[in-house]
Amino acid sequence: MSRLMRGVMTVGVWTLLSRILGFLRDVLIAGFVGPGPLMDAFVAAFRLPNLFRRFFAEGAFNAAFVPMFSKRLEGGDDPDGFASQAMSGLALVLMLLTGLSMVFMPALVWATAGGFAQDARFDLTVGFGRIVFPYILFISLAALLSGVLNSTGRFMAAAAAPVLLNVMLCAAMIGAVIIGGAVIEALVWTIPFAGVAQLALVWVAAKRAGQNVRLVRPRWTPDMAQLVRIAVPAALAGGVMQINLLVGQQVASNFDNAVSWLYAADRLYQLPLGVVGIAVGIVLLPDLSRRLKTSDGAGGREALSRAGELSLALTIPSSVALMVVPFPLVSVLFERGAFGPDDTAATALAVGIYGLGLPAFVLQKVLQPIYFAREDTKRPFHYAVVAMVVNAALAIGLAPVIGWIAAAIATTLAGWAMVWLLARGTRQFGEVARFDARFRSRVWRICVAAAIMGAVLWMSLLVIGPFFGVPGWRWLTLLVLITVGAATYFIAGRLLGAFRMNELRGMFRRG
Repeated sequence: MSRLMRGVMTVGVWTLLSRILGFLRDVLIAGFVGPGPLMDAFVAAFRLPNLFRRFFAEGAFNAAFVPMFSKRLEGGDDPDGFASQAMSGLALVLMLLTGLSMVFMPALVWATAGGFAQDARFDLTVGFGRIVFPYILFISLAALLSGVLNSTGRFMAAAAAPVLLNVMLCAAMIGAVIIGGAVIEALVWTIPFAGVAQLALVWVAAKRAGQNVRLVRPRWTPDMAQLVRIAVPAALAGGVMQINLLVGQQVASNFDNAVSWLYAADRLYQLPLGVVGIAVGIVLLPDLSRRLKTSDGAGGREALSRAGELSLALTIPSSVALMVVPFPLVSVLFERGAFGPDDTAATALAVGIYGLGLPAFVLQKVLQPIYFAREDTKRPFHYAVVAMVVNAALAIGLAPVIGWIAAAIATTLAGWAMVWLLARGTRQFGEVARFDARFRSRVWRICVAAAIMGAVLWMSLLVIGPFFGVPGWRWLTLLVLITVGAATYFIAGRLLGAFRMNELRGMFRRG
């Protein structure tokens, strides 16, 4: 268990740094650009390569690649040759996709943000999209190499790579302000170069780890055929999840500034999701794959249960905080420059709704490796289709009644539908794929401790809330609020037995 927990902590710490820098990036965007046509266009354009990234990178292709590579690595069956063929085939497909997308960018923008067609945002998004889209080539190859590193138990370089993107984007915007240049142009032109930097980092790290993965002439082999058979359902599942996001964007694009509000809210709840959920998913998949290869069912159940326990211990209090105090968080982090009080109120509403869905988004990352480690990508695809239908029906159906916020409500409810389906589907794998008794005994204690924390946060806000309106005191007041909440959760959790520090220390010491 020590290897699993160290991996989670390594990925989590670097992801936390990346998300903190991502907050800085989004604060700069909100302040220098602000909600409006330019920010809406940038958000919609940058979402295009990130959409396809879920198909060809960590969300889909790696769901098939990592278990196959891990098993070849464990058995000494030419893992580097397999990885080289996979990377070369992926690069060929991505180059063709990039070329076609550059030509048909107007159609892509219309399909993903149709509400822009009536104003200047459409042409802006097309122009930005053609600049940023090559990012998909570099980041997808970097994700494959990250999968190689993760499978060998080396998590640091792969987890650190996203930090480069945010460092370069922040530096570009600050540099543009200093020299009096256009901030938005500096922002979009930096993105493809950041992709090159991320690819270079993980490629060098893989070389130093002794993995000789290189571009070769693509060949259609039985291994590649098996990879494609497993990857296609995973890609379709990833595509369904992206369709959920695009449905929300389509709904929001019909309301002024709504795309920007949802983007800001998304960045806020993505912090705990990235630090906890994504970190656990990245580490758990190769670990479960190795244990299945060696028929270690008991170890697999232990790894799954401890990963789920750790995830919820960190996620549930974060969820409660996002629901109880969203306005102070958004106000302090984003309200400056072009981002005004009305933008804060709208974004805080979305943050609270996303907070309700945060445990579901994290649990998906814990449950999906149960399927992917068994090279079963079809069932998650079927479940994702159901979630897509739920999301589309709610977002489109509720939008005429309640407006743009329907997109956030639909995303949250669809997330919980997906978790229910994934959990129900694991019954076919037997006890080895179920959470153990310790997990079940801890979950309710975690929930009670988080509820106590929420009540204390709400009462504290009533007392210190007026200080948020005093210039120069907002950051200190937020820090006090966060400290009170964290201390309350820790004390309540210890008293209730939600977690024990000696157990956590023991997991890191044991081999």
